Amino acid sequence: MKLSVLDQSPISKGETANEALHHSIELAKFTENLGYYRYWVAEHHSTNGLASSSPEILIGQIAQATNTIRVGSGGVLLPQYSPLKVAENFRMLENFHPGRIDLGLGRSPGGGKKTRLALTDGIEKPLSSFSRQVKELQKFLFQSMEKGDPYFGVTARPDSLYQPEIWVLGLTERGAKHAAMHGTGFTFGHFINPDHAADTLQTYREKFKPSLARRQPEVNACVFVVCANTEEEAEEMAKSQDMWLLQVEKGLETRIPPQDEVSQETLTEIEKDKIRKNRRRCIIGNPVQVVDQLESLADEYRINEFLMITNIFDFKKKKHSYQLIANEFANRANPN
Repeated sequence: MKLSVLDQSPISKGETANEALHHSIELAKFTENLGYYRYWVAEHHSTNGLASSSPEILIGQIAQATNTIRVGSGGVLLPQYSPLKVAENFRMLENFHPGRIDLGLGRSPGGGKKTRLALTDGIEKPLSSFSRQVKELQKFLFQSMEKGDPYFGVTARPDSLYQPEIWVLGLTERGAKHAAMHGTGFTFGHFINPDHAADTLQTYREKFKPSLARRQPEVNACVFVVCANTEEEAEEMAKSQDMWLLQVEKGLETRIPPQDEVSQETLTEIEKDKIRKNRRRCIIGNPVQVVDQLESLADEYRINEFLMITNIFDFKKKKHSYQLIANEFANRANPN
């Protein structure tokens, strides 16, 4: 099993964005030492609780601070940008950190309509252009523009010995078809909505077409995970994540609240029901429980890699969560 990380650089209440970003670098170094395979950073805009607005810059900082772990985006929101510019950014990263860079691509608008227009400098860019953009991006990366292509003669620089691994992030068959059609890896967003997993993954595998980027289909999945020494402690830690998810979905405060603040909240029955439903996106428990559930989900999805996201208030406990999971997998691999 490959253990990996997805990091949104969440900001806990009382913490600054600067601290959150440096926590991301610290967590990357920490998980690398634990043997984690890759470390992806997200892209979010116009929110006070998530500090990672420019994954390309954060990737460079994390890759510079680490040595072996793969580093990438989860993901660059391609509909807002030029495929040429994204190709150039990631060729630059590959030149500084050859063979270690991943390019995860998302189709999300990245925020409300006004935020999206600010990102595109007021130009209305349809999300339906995503498939064309993925195709153009690969042509720029692999220098395979053909006569008749609108940008034939334009070359993404600088040259690089390696190309980033390309992944498309998705939740439904539509996202799976984008990944399959263009021969990229596919990351299933279990942490957002696990409802359509079976049909989505089947569609990707059945429709996959080999490309210059990848000859065989490959799937990983991202899931919320909170692990502690005991189930009771994990449940207590997860309360800050539960409340954070409620607030995000209501469009309210997006900083992670402390557990004592959460304990003082009086939840409505509707909110309690929403937390129960959100728990389907999460794995919470002691190391044995967490790894049992990860292994069960891996069998169900037929995958061997999880990107784990842990958005809890206490950074030290967050690090400990990743450590406990790695230790439990290591114990199972080497029982003696």
